[in-house]
Amino acid sequence: MTGEVVVSSENWGHLPDGQPVELFTLRDGSLTVQTSNYGARIVAIRAPDRSGRTGNIVLGFPNLEPYLEPRNSVMGATVGRFANRIAHGRFSLDGMEYTIPINNNGNALHGGTVGFNKKVWSPRIVKDGVEMSLVSPDGDMGFPGSLSVQVTFTLVRYRHNPALVIQYRATTDRTTVVNLTNHAYFNLSMSGQEPVFEDIAWIDAAHYTPTDATSIPTGQIESVHDTAFDFTTPHPIADKIPELGYDQNFALNSHRRSSPNAEVRDQKSGRTLQVITDQPGLQFYVPRFPTPPAGAQRAGIAAFCLETQHFPDSPNRTNFPTTTLRPGQIFRSQTVYIPTVDTKH
Repeated sequence: MTGEVVVSSENWGHLPDGQPVELFTLRDGSLTVQTSNYGARIVAIRAPDRSGRTGNIVLGFPNLEPYLEPRNSVMGATVGRFANRIAHGRFSLDGMEYTIPINNNGNALHGGTVGFNKKVWSPRIVKDGVEMSLVSPDGDMGFPGSLSVQVTFTLVRYRHNPALVIQYRATTDRTTVVNLTNHAYFNLSMSGQEPVFEDIAWIDAAHYTPTDATSIPTGQIESVHDTAFDFTTPHPIADKIPELGYDQNFALNSHRRSSPNAEVRDQKSGRTLQVITDQPGLQFYVPRFPTPPAGAQRAGIAAFCLETQHFPDSPNRTNFPTTTLRPGQIFRSQTVYIPTVDTKH
């Protein structure tokens, strides 16, 4: 069964330097997704709840300007050139030392101070969606090599349900490191004002990567058994949540694109979000005491992120799956977000 996807575009304003920004709308039946080429970001994912009311299940804004504020800059965006953290903003590659601007507790986060989330990408409407392209020049934020990146957002049918597929592709002319993800904040509640802590979460991961006080992995890969990170049996997020919430990388049991790797369910709204990825890691982010962004379409007091990616600080950890990309190689990654609804009360 295949739905007919309708794709449209509109002008969404200009950056302070005059660069135009576009908004793209993808529709397939009950699912509507909006993306922008500023940060190659998800602006909205509109899906029904069990009462049939459609609402935006990601935090987002109706206009461009709030995304220019530093605290909102990663919201829904493609983050890179290296998603997550690099310890002290430093790594070695083929005997050369590289330094990335520090922007998070003494570490480099999401590619440094001016990551892909702050770039205007070149968009192109494709079948069932939109492709966005970017060239990150040699030395951008300290990373080696000219990196050509494409991120494609399309709507497909997964077991008869409309779903959002994000595909990443990157090539380089010089050996470099790459780790790409999307940083959407989800809230599945009916109103968008309710906490996510009672949502039922499941993550198909028997192991995780413990971290130090600045969220840098220690290098160990440990069992989730008898820890706050055991989501192998579904349970409310609040059951074991640490004092500051979750900001943890999980080593997924499998990543074969064939079945869900994680799932979160809101029992009141009936909404469920499933994630399928071919990446080895999943960063589960649930801030314990979040401050809602003013004016967000879904200004909930809490949200969760399911960031599919390689492990944090991989360039400095030889025992982690490699993030090295060499000339002639192609980095490819795919993530599927599947919102569904249970109409039974």
